[in-house]
Amino acid sequence: MTRFKGSDLLALGFMTFALFLGAGNIIFPASAGMAAGEYVWKAALGFLLTGVGLPLLTVVALARVGGGMPALTAPLGKWAGTLLAVAVYLAIGPLFATPRTAVVSFEIGVVPFTGDSALALFAYTCVYFGVVLFLSLKPGQLLDRVGKVITPVLLIALILLGVAAVFAPAGPVGGSVEAYQAQPLMKGFLEGYLTMDALGALVFGVVIATAIRDRGVTMPNLVTRYSIIAVIIAGTGLALVYLSLFYLGATSQAIAGQASNGGQILTAYVQQTFGNPGLLLLAAVIILACLTTGVGLITACGEFFSELLQVSYAKVVWVFVLFSLLVSNQGLNELIRVSVPVLVGLYPLAIVLVGLALADRLWRSSARVFRPVMGVTLLFGIVDGLVAAGFDALVPGVFSQLPWAELGIGWVVPVLITLLVAVAVDRMLPGPLRTPA
Repeated sequence: MTRFKGSDLLALGFMTFALFLGAGNIIFPASAGMAAGEYVWKAALGFLLTGVGLPLLTVVALARVGGGMPALTAPLGKWAGTLLAVAVYLAIGPLFATPRTAVVSFEIGVVPFTGDSALALFAYTCVYFGVVLFLSLKPGQLLDRVGKVITPVLLIALILLGVAAVFAPAGPVGGSVEAYQAQPLMKGFLEGYLTMDALGALVFGVVIATAIRDRGVTMPNLVTRYSIIAVIIAGTGLALVYLSLFYLGATSQAIAGQASNGGQILTAYVQQTFGNPGLLLLAAVIILACLTTGVGLITACGEFFSELLQVSYAKVVWVFVLFSLLVSNQGLNELIRVSVPVLVGLYPLAIVLVGLALADRLWRSSARVFRPVMGVTLLFGIVDGLVAAGFDALVPGVFSQLPWAELGIGWVVPVLITLLVAVAVDRMLPGPLRTPA
């Protein structure tokens, strides 16, 4: 029976950390920290709850059911579960998130050196996806290639940036914007919610489990245990990165007060602290962070669609890499415009699905609870997607009157009410009540 040594677990944790740490995870904390100002730590706490807590719970839920999305969505029925899984994989994979890793890394890491042109973007994305293809074709080697080689380089760059942010701040902590003055914890909570890492966790869970099994670990309880240890290591690393970047943003108002996004804040800070050569440090952080996330997304999609369509893994990877290359050359603004409504619509479904899976042993029949609750969540996901796409006129006014609707989480109360009703009905109908394992 194969077991992991301490070094193997650490490498697995590093790999998991790298899979989650995309450019958005670096940019969002810096901009949120600047906006939070004197409320930086309350906002950071809220951010950690959703930016770290939700992905951790998602991986735990996947580990408990012993599989990927198909196992998690089984109570919905075959067709509904498959449709949801396909939507999540396509959205977080070749349609939006994977191409965005290439374009964001180009915009922040390469444009300062080459300028912004269609030719430069095409040349960069060809090289970028060539590396993604090389690393993705043999998923069994991800632990060695990403966990033991790429992630340590990324960590060194992040440590340099984090230590500088803490010990060489650009200035004092600045003031806060109105939204953070009223509810700093909730505002930070929502910023972490918008990282969409829970969606990423739905697809990365199978990548982590596959990496474990490919090293000879076959016992399900060990796969579950090692997955949870890996995500705890990754969550600790992410939390430290987020806290340092929140502080960097909060102390950079004097040099980047007019910045419109976290990338501009980071660029201004790095230039002041390290000079122009520091842009190479920032480029390394952004490109490596995006690269590892892109590899994880392609690998996860390859595993899922290979099994679903009964096509070889290599063929799926080739198709998705080439498709992502074409999509990425549409430009960042167009990608964001199209992707945000879809991702916002899917996110409530992901959160509720994970919550139901974690509490699955509290009712007699999973299907009796999952289906109505997920049905109501789907309705609100469609509403949120329409609003994010700018089609507010198509949404009945009652949705804007719900509690917390102004915060973008108006679905919470209706979904909780549906859950309570479904559980009550479930208890009244026959069937054995399962006990926790």
